[in-house]
Amino acid sequence: MNDTVAAIDEFRPVLDHVVINVMGGLDEAAAQYARLGFQLTERGHHTLGSSNNLAIFGNDYLELLGYLPGRETQRADLWAHPAGLTGLVFKSIDAELVYSTLKTRGVPVQPPISFARPVVLADGTHDARFKVVRVSGEQVENGRTFFCHHDTPELVWRPEWQAHRNGVTGIAEFVIAARNPARTAALYEQMFGPGLLAQISGGVSFRAGAATVLVLQPEAVAERYAGAALLSSDGSDRMVALVFKVASLDTPRAVFDAAAIAYQSYAGGIIVSHADAANVALGFTV
Repeated sequence: MNDTVAAIDEFRPVLDHVVINVMGGLDEAAAQYARLGFQLTERGHHTLGSSNNLAIFGNDYLELLGYLPGRETQRADLWAHPAGLTGLVFKSIDAELVYSTLKTRGVPVQPPISFARPVVLADGTHDARFKVVRVSGEQVENGRTFFCHHDTPELVWRPEWQAHRNGVTGIAEFVIAARNPARTAALYEQMFGPGLLAQISGGVSFRAGAATVLVLQPEAVAERYAGAALLSSDGSDRMVALVFKVASLDTPRAVFDAAAIAYQSYAGGIIVSHADAANVALGFTV
């Protein structure tokens, strides 16, 4: 088996990060996520025009993505999505290989693009560099799916950024609400190959490294996550919830109690309503 065939054979979904679209509300969203116990990186600014704050975990991260005043016309396609969870991002083993593999599998995909984000460290400013391969926008309702290749992972996964007061160590679940889960999830099976999807109550799921992606009917989302998620009023697909891994539920409970943030029990642990987390229901599980 040659190296290219071997690499394609290893082309499996592994979650890299998730994106929460906060549009012009970066300051408010960052303050709220800090209250929720996440340690956020300093505000970053992409060469493409958008800005962000990150919560870095063991092998993945959460991105609050928005724009500064006067920059709303840059990357305007992003702001057409509703505020909330809008990005499901997989790790790239090789940007060109990802692109060619997806093309071969008939997935509508855009060529890799490169960009950067300055990062200020104690020894000066460095450029965190990325290559992304995006599935064409019309394939994903109210959001984006793409691959991210980190040219400089040492400027993202830094130990000093990975400790969070709420005890989060990684992302356990990413949840999409869809009237027809099989139809929505078919894109991911086309991307990664047959046999990816598992049937579960109310929809389908697949593993993405340590995380699980669930595509569920809205009623199943409401039942599973105790009504904490914001669902689409028009019946369109929407990315609606995240579940985080913690060592003990006592840790996030203490943070939420101190900050007077409401939470409730659900089947997997405790969950915070979308109303208190920039339109995303946030679950915490051991």
